[in-house]
Amino acid sequence: MSRVDAFFTYLKANGKSQNTIKGYVLDINQYFKWFEESFGQECAVLYRQNVLDYVSYLKNIKLNNAKTINHKLSSLRSYNDFLISSGIQNDAVIQKTDMIKVQTEYASPTQVTELEVKQFIQKVLESKNKRNYAIVTLLAYTGMRISEALSIWLSDFNLQTGECIIRNGKGEKQRTVLMNTKIINALRDYLKDRNRYSVAENSKFLFVSKKNDNLNRTVVNRIFQQYSPKITPHQLRHFFCTNAIEKGLSIHEVANQAGHSNINTTLLYTNPDKAKLKRKMELL
Repeated sequence: MSRVDAFFTYLKANGKSQNTIKGYVLDINQYFKWFEESFGQECAVLYRQNVLDYVSYLKNIKLNNAKTINHKLSSLRSYNDFLISSGIQNDAVIQKTDMIKVQTEYASPTQVTELEVKQFIQKVLESKNKRNYAIVTLLAYTGMRISEALSIWLSDFNLQTGECIIRNGKGEKQRTVLMNTKIINALRDYLKDRNRYSVAENSKFLFVSKKNDNLNRTVVNRIFQQYSPKITPHQLRHFFCTNAIEKGLSIHEVANQAGHSNINTTLLYTNPDKAKLKRKMELL
């Protein structure tokens, strides 16, 4: 087993999500590539000076921003922990203090307007694909992560009560998400059509594809790209948070619905977006 494969197994055993594992492995492979190009040999263990040189490279040559560099440092810290737990290395060479301090942005992360979202959803509706319409409606009006939506089982939701259980949210936390009438109607319509998928009968998942019993997020991303170059599943999550607060939901209600573990994440959505901030700046 290669070192990267062993690291993958280590992350999985420690309960990391598929997306987290993918990001960590990508970062480690990039570090390995830099190391080999720099020193003409494979990376066996981590040395603090090498890591600091790599950070300098990311800052001054690659011109990466602080958040990107911090993500790569987090990946390297996790890899460092793996090396120590495997008995390959004894010392921890990356500290929390190595993370670059980033001032919290005042602007809301939301980059799409309510009109843009409604136009997007309408285009999907007019395509007459009931599954796709159900997905975009669910994401836009619940704030679910795409990974959570695609993991829903048929037994996880109740259209009578308008509730859906998210069994494995971020950090393996379970929560109950409320669904409005728009979502319920879209899902009810899709469920009538679901049996036309050949794999549907033997699938426990709500969303299926023509070939697989569990719809893939890559397919969903392609669906989004067909109807908008701007709107993504994650942008719909941002939209939900801003829209919910503007429509009167409390910070704590939005945090619970979206599955935010830190209330400060939700508070960001109370801020104006960058476009509104720029307009205000022009008034000075």
